[in-house]
Amino acid sequence: MDRGKHHSSEGSSPPSAAATLSRYESQKRRDWNTFGQFLRNQRPSVGLPHCNSSHVLDFLRYLDQFGKTKVHLQGCVFYGQPEPPAPCACPLKQAWGSLDALIGRLRAAYEENGGSPESNPFASGAIRIYLREVKECQSKARGIPYKKKGKKVNKTDDESNSSSSSTPFS
Repeated sequence: MDRGKHHSSEGSSPPSAAATLSRYESQKRRDWNTFGQFLRNQRPSVGLPHCNSSHVLDFLRYLDQFGKTKVHLQGCVFYGQPEPPAPCACPLKQAWGSLDALIGRLRAAYEENGGSPESNPFASGAIRIYLREVKECQSKARGIPYKKKGKKVNKTDDESNSSSSSTPFS
């Protein structure tokens, strides 16, 4: 008997459907289930239609207790050092990149589970601001600058053709 392996929400999908999910899809499903459990554990319980960005922010703050990234406080002697030489009492938190990826998966899952893009609490400005603040705080505290990746610049066809036509070996 394989208790706990099949959820009633999966409906009539065959048992092998879970095995064929990509790593991303599996993680997205786990994240969605975790968020749903978080909402159910609120007092009073919060139904998905009543979920807003405040609930999402509470969820992100709740997840910090499970973080593995040392984030130095401003008074810490290691503040701003990416590799401190000794341990300190500063808290462990969720890394910005992990939170950013999590929000991306939950944003997609919300819409896949019937939520409208217009009311998606994971896409709200408050969430973007929170993530930006976490990124800046962690960058300063850990001494690791986050650099925005620039777009690669490709030569236009005219530029590449004109440079190749001017070579004597064409």
